Amino acid sequence: MNPEDIRRYGHMLYQAMQSRQSVRPLTEQAPDISIDDAYQISLQFLQHRLDAGERIVGKKIGLTSHAVQHMLGVDQPDFGYLTDKMVYSQGQEIDVGQSMIQPRAEGEIAFILKKDLMGPGISAADVLAATECVMPCFEIVDSRIESWQIKIQDTIADNASCGVLLLGDTAVSPRKLDLATCGMVVEKNGKIISTGAGAAALGSPVNCVAWLANTLGRFGIGLKAGEVILSGALVPLEWVQPGDYFSVSVGGIGQASVRFY
Repeated sequence: MNPEDIRRYGHMLYQAMQSRQSVRPLTEQAPDISIDDAYQISLQFLQHRLDAGERIVGKKIGLTSHAVQHMLGVDQPDFGYLTDKMVYSQGQEIDVGQSMIQPRAEGEIAFILKKDLMGPGISAADVLAATECVMPCFEIVDSRIESWQIKIQDTIADNASCGVLLLGDTAVSPRKLDLATCGMVVEKNGKIISTGAGAAALGSPVNCVAWLANTLGRFGIGLKAGEVILSGALVPLEWVQPGDYFSVSVGGIGQASVRFY
């Protein structure tokens, strides 16, 4: 794909986000799009956000659980960037009625780094040593692609379908618990809708962060001290509408909850 097309598709996705009007899958518009093309498009999309005054505060891994991969018809993880405009804290309500297109919520574990991680060669032990704390969180993903009809290149180009995220108000050292076995329960409007465990995401959320560090390392990009790293969903995605109330509980870590309007 030539640089002009990459810029054009990056601008198209930014305009889709701004206007809340989804676009036809890029894999239909450009059937020969490669994964490398898609990552280049995502950087163009991101640059528009940075030019508008946003700043990078972290990174996310997507599509780490087989449940989510199967649901969306993709077969490998991807990654995206988090900006300050995406981050909400416990107690804040999130506007999905006027700011998002087709939002879906997923429970995750967020890592807050105290040291840089630069791949390749990052191990799970390196991740634990570099992590200040882990927190329960919700990621509310939102595809700019029509009806979530995505292939892996579509979601990569779309900044891994990033929407917004909400961090809980508890933080725990990851060295004090086994993240592979910690359980997760998600409730929607007072009813349990899904359960999962840390092992659902590449065997452990720690492995997910190592995968991200090593994958980004191949592009010369590191994970930085102070960044928020979302380690991937442990449960299936769930549709969100104004008026919904969600809560997530992660064994040994704590809870996060959010109301949408």
